[in-house]
Amino acid sequence: MKHISKLPQVETSIFSVMSALAKQHDAINLSQGFPNFKSDQKLIDLVSKAMNSGYNQYAPMAGLLELREAISKKFELLYNTNYNPETDITVTAGATQAIYTIISAFIHADDEVLIFKPAYDCYEPAIKINGGKPIAIQLEAPDYSVNWDAVKQQISHKTKMIIINTPHNPSGTILTHNDLLKLQEITAETDIIVLSDEVYEHMIFDGLKHQSVCLFPDLKQRSFIVASFGKTFHNTGWKMGYCCAPKALMMEFQKVHQFNVFSVNSAMQKGLAEYLESPEHYLQLTGFYQEKRDYFLSLIKDSKFTFQPAQGTYFQVLNYSEITDDYDVDFAKQLTIKQGLASIPLSVFNLGNKDDKVLRFCFAKTNETLEKAAHILNRL
Repeated sequence: MKHISKLPQVETSIFSVMSALAKQHDAINLSQGFPNFKSDQKLIDLVSKAMNSGYNQYAPMAGLLELREAISKKFELLYNTNYNPETDITVTAGATQAIYTIISAFIHADDEVLIFKPAYDCYEPAIKINGGKPIAIQLEAPDYSVNWDAVKQQISHKTKMIIINTPHNPSGTILTHNDLLKLQEITAETDIIVLSDEVYEHMIFDGLKHQSVCLFPDLKQRSFIVASFGKTFHNTGWKMGYCCAPKALMMEFQKVHQFNVFSVNSAMQKGLAEYLESPEHYLQLTGFYQEKRDYFLSLIKDSKFTFQPAQGTYFQVLNYSEITDDYDVDFAKQLTIKQGLASIPLSVFNLGNKDDKVLRFCFAKTNETLEKAAHILNRL
């Protein structure tokens, strides 16, 4: 049999590589972004109750209405904006499925999509497999701020979509109010769609505020917001997320969604709908994760690593240039094999594998795990 690959250059993701290496060498795994502590038992009990109450068959294609209503109320509470639960919200099998489906619904052959690197690794393959062309703009360490003049220069009649991610994975930075105003200005009176990956919206530190696209009226009318229950409630293995957009955009999304997954886990939707009735379940996350970040950084303050504290997410970028000149992928692998600590090198997400001598560490871990990791980092 002969075939032509749609993704000929795609190899095994760095997340799979580093997690496999961590398992092989029994290393502490701060590479892949998942918590190593339990989800709230109350949420687990609500899902179990839903299963025992008969929520075991197909949910409606867009998701259980009561969950969509709960999501709509969350947006009213947090951002004083409205998404109609009947027409503007779809529950998805995680954020990655939502992102893939948005791109599939709108990107045609030769359409251009602007992405910012370092970029989460699911964006570019989804663009390519749908015949689109990723146009990458490199963000510069250590602050990873956007040069909006450079963005303007890349806009053309072929530009169909711009993908943003705030808080930003892998750098842990956030977009500011001014950044979103610039984006709104650039896309005004165009047909450009904005895909806003906001899965870490509840992890913003040091009194900063999450600047969602829904806070900016013109941006909201052209944007999808993608969110993740898995990231928010410490259960990434459930693969539960959602997206929001104005009715006209969501109609196109659902045309693809219904033939992709159709609908997602009924019992989890029921449990999440009840769980969201108490806003403190997501409002307390900022304090919880800032405490984790601060504790981790306090443990390594005397190490040879340098850093700017993460503004959001549950990832901290550390610069190791005072330790070695090794290529970051090589250093990350040796740190796993020889020292027993796995991380993620950022060059794999950059244009031309640009090496800034930085590694990403996930601090969504128990204090015991963070202490063991810090002990390794401090002896380098």
